[in-house]
Amino acid sequence: MTFQADLEKLLGLKSVAYKANLSKTELFHEAIGNDRGRVRRDGPSDAQKAFPTRLGDKGPLVYYTDPDCTGRRTKDTYAVNWPEVADEIWFKADLSPYEPAAYEGLLQRVVAHLNQKQATLYVKDVYMGSDPDFAVPYRFAGEYATHAMFVHNMFPKDLAGVKDVESRRWTMLNVPSFTCVPERDGCRSEAAVVIDARNRICLVAGRADYCGVNKKTIFTVGNYLLPKQGLLSMHCSANVGAHNDAAILFGLSGTGKTTLSADASRKLIGDDETIWSDNGLCNLEDGCYAKLINLDKQAEPVIAAALSKPGTIIENVPPLPGKSMEQCHPDELDLDDGSIAENTRFSYPLEVVPNTMPNAQGPHPQTIVLLTADAFGVLPPVSILSPEDVMYHFVSGFTARVAGTEVGVTEPQPTFSACFGGPFMAQKPNVYASLLAQKMKTHKARCILLNTGWSGGPYGTGKRMSIKLTRALLDAALNGKLDQVETETLPILNLTIPRTCPGIDDPTVLNPRATWDDKDAYDATATRLRDMFRANFDQKGFASFGIEARI
Repeated sequence: MTFQADLEKLLGLKSVAYKANLSKTELFHEAIGNDRGRVRRDGPSDAQKAFPTRLGDKGPLVYYTDPDCTGRRTKDTYAVNWPEVADEIWFKADLSPYEPAAYEGLLQRVVAHLNQKQATLYVKDVYMGSDPDFAVPYRFAGEYATHAMFVHNMFPKDLAGVKDVESRRWTMLNVPSFTCVPERDGCRSEAAVVIDARNRICLVAGRADYCGVNKKTIFTVGNYLLPKQGLLSMHCSANVGAHNDAAILFGLSGTGKTTLSADASRKLIGDDETIWSDNGLCNLEDGCYAKLINLDKQAEPVIAAALSKPGTIIENVPPLPGKSMEQCHPDELDLDDGSIAENTRFSYPLEVVPNTMPNAQGPHPQTIVLLTADAFGVLPPVSILSPEDVMYHFVSGFTARVAGTEVGVTEPQPTFSACFGGPFMAQKPNVYASLLAQKMKTHKARCILLNTGWSGGPYGTGKRMSIKLTRALLDAALNGKLDQVETETLPILNLTIPRTCPGIDDPTVLNPRATWDDKDAYDATATRLRDMFRANFDQKGFASFGIEARI
């Protein structure tokens, strides 16, 4: 069956035109010529959205999202509440249930809209996952060439050996020109992102044109499908050392996941989405989608070098004052400029990253790292976790945001995101935690909790852990040097910490209480954080999932 016939049968698309599987250079020019929509709240709905830099098609494409969608629309993300999946899917605030009848009506209206306007859709056939044993076929069909180019960057292409492609394919229909009507369509706002597990459809309807929607929506699909096959899908980075020793690093934004996995002495598997199967580790993707805001080009040379590469996409970075984007060289752009969005982004293929693993695959990991940035200053720089500890801290997914510039906020704000990627976890958290514990036991993997946050006091009083200390602790764990050291239990937070560590001259830094001048203040702050952990555990109902409380 041709893709046209397949899309007509699946969706009812009859009078649309297609531009299928164009090259990235072709998509570059299509995006500039044809991608139209809103780029300012007070602007027209047919403004140009994609621009070249001074390098033309020998450099990046610069793309501007709708101002209401400079990140994922988490409150507008749904899964259809079909009876056969209602008990499996972990419905929550950022993955709400969508009533089947309302969804079917919405899909029909979106398709009728496309047929009536005789729309042109860009089609790109890729895969979710780089291992052909279980890679999921993914067909993108959408109105923006930029999105098709993004999908080309971010996902494996032309995988040989993938079985049952037609019967297993998921299709995303992305239609920014449609406007949802909540009273009619059963959604919350003028846009909706809906996952339909029965028919293997992802529908993006309305102004949800942030490029990451095309990546994280299908990642959520993978997090639903793959664990049913005993495959652990993870929101983590992964790399491999010189002795074929793999590691995975879980962490929320700001904890150092990308920085710490980018190690010159280790080869990168991927920086964001990884699968742990019976074959070992593999990247779910074929590219990177990095934050650009306040990028330190010297500290992040790989990203800096990729800025001027052809076929990459820069998102929501403004041109230089007084210049059009066509007059700007990408290396000159002000990456500290958040005037359009704080969440400026950059999509580039994995092939531009030096020192990567062949086929983005690697062996079973020997070390699992849970990253946190504790701005309360009470967690130790490194803790050695038992299997029970791992499940607890994995489902907790703790980090802390600093006070920032908001008036009246004078202390850290805790953030808990289950499995270090809560919004994307389509099944209940115990599914992923149990798979992690099982695979760690089978492959005898160690686990540490690595704190890249504050020591000697909370944010504003204490100091941020030095990257030198964090690297030394990470290297010790990766090399097995923490496996046999003498340990002690940290009171209140009930964490096992090493008394000494090779490469650390002053062992007092390993015990956070010892770094505080005011021990009573430490105890009080640790108690507050402990109570936050307990409240989150109770609120999320983790005990009912079979998770043991550890704090």
